Amino acid sequence: MDIYKTLREESFEANLEIKRQNLAIYTWGNASAFDPDKGVFAIKPSGVAYDELKPELMVLVDLDGAVVEGRLKPSSDTKTHQVLYREFGIRGITHTHSPHAVAWAQANKPIPVFGTTHADHCAREIPCTEYISPEAVKNNYELETGNLIVDTFRKGNLDPAQITMVLAAGHGPFTWGASAAQSVYHSVILEEICKMALFTVMIDPRVKPLPEHIIRKHWERKHGPGAYYGQKQPL
Repeated sequence: MDIYKTLREESFEANLEIKRQNLAIYTWGNASAFDPDKGVFAIKPSGVAYDELKPELMVLVDLDGAVVEGRLKPSSDTKTHQVLYREFGIRGITHTHSPHAVAWAQANKPIPVFGTTHADHCAREIPCTEYISPEAVKNNYELETGNLIVDTFRKGNLDPAQITMVLAAGHGPFTWGASAAQSVYHSVILEEICKMALFTVMIDPRVKPLPEHIIRKHWERKHGPGAYYGQKQPL
């Protein structure tokens, strides 16, 4: 019996969705799925094109970074995923190099809440980390990237359950969620928010964020006890 079959398939489908949503080309990007009961996550193998992926090629890794099962090397970003799973209590992670999100990361800028589309999904600006230090790069680049993301959230008193996305300065976006599929969904949302924000500052470089009362309204109508967006029962 293959006890990791479902986990592999979840990771496989999430990685295919990265390509379907045009979030990455060639081998850029990766998605993983975590099973907290087993203490392992399934992640894309390093350098394998999306068209060549199969569920059985997904690599199983534990939270100490050891490969549990799989004949291929895991993604080079595995240690970043490892840190985020250990610290954020999440079930899926996606990392891409989608162009609009990367553009903001390369500018080392957080994404202000300019409009209701952003506010529907996140009531705060989307954070961008500081540049990773030379010492951290030398020590263990991917592991320290995860530590830098966690430190950014701690310093900003940010809740990863409500802010499900971040930009790693000079690098690109990481998103997460309650499943691998949801983490890819958040990557799609982030890319669209970044695109809209870029167009906004091109039209008016002095634009100010959306007023707080509108931000709260759009966030609360989709989230929390008073939410009323969507259907309460299946169609």
